[in-house]
Amino acid sequence: MIRHVVMWKLRERDPETKRVQADELKARLEALNGRIPGLLHLEVGVDFVQSDTSYDVVLVSELENREALDLYQQHPEHQAVVPLVRELAASRVAVDYDV
Repeated sequence: MIRHVVMWKLRERDPETKRVQADELKARLEALNGRIPGLLHLEVGVDFVQSDTSYDVVLVSELENREALDLYQQHPEHQAVVPLVRELAASRVAVDYDV
């Protein structure tokens, strides 16, 4: 099994607007659950501290194997969310590891 973790820092500075954007991103990403073969579970968390060192949104997902991770990244349902992520995010960090 593979764990895929991604964190984004959003561009928006206004806390209320940032929260709305983070919630939208969370909803769009969590809607991928059950729609992509090999994606076992996906959850998204929204940071409530909002410090300078915090990332705003984190995605934690579990996939069957590395092939499933490749399929997930190229899947049309996932690719449909990518433009929103690119619009909202100022930076991104990720890690993928075997569980």
